[in-house]
Amino acid sequence: MISFENIELTIKTFHKHGLTKEAALWLLKVYELEHPNFTGFEFREAAKPDFILMTAEGEIGGKQIIRIPENTFEFPLVLMLNLLAHEMMHVKQKAPGVAMQDKNEREWQAYYEMLFHKEFPLIPKASVHHQKFFAEKAMIYYNRSEKEANPLRVKYENQKLEIEELIKSLG
Repeated sequence: MISFENIELTIKTFHKHGLTKEAALWLLKVYELEHPNFTGFEFREAAKPDFILMTAEGEIGGKQIIRIPENTFEFPLVLMLNLLAHEMMHVKQKAPGVAMQDKNEREWQAYYEMLFHKEFPLIPKASVHHQKFFAEKAMIYYNRSEKEANPLRVKYENQKLEIEELIKSLG
């Protein structure tokens, strides 16, 4: 694998030349995020330091695009990699044969992935600040499921305990 410093340098070069989509596609290859249900990147409004929005869009069971800000690579690369992994989880979840309908479950799984990188093990850990944020978001989606004997709560109980332990360890 290419060193993180070289990956960062390559991304800065792509960004300098206005090749944001190409940079993102290259990262999908380098970090083994590719999926056959993904059809490409499209741009959305510019991100701000306190609000960076990426979305996977397309019908559940159909092909997906990911909308990214044109200024994606003006922000820390580790954070952008985690956001890309989150959206690629949605691409997988919406693929034919999976077609996960429940948005709370999709978001729960995607935020869990941002914390533990089980689907995409090459993605680096985010900062403690962002890990806390991702953990809080995961718990919001977990808590939206009904409390009593909900199959999703039972299915993800062990992952919930992992997140609670992580939150404690982060302080």
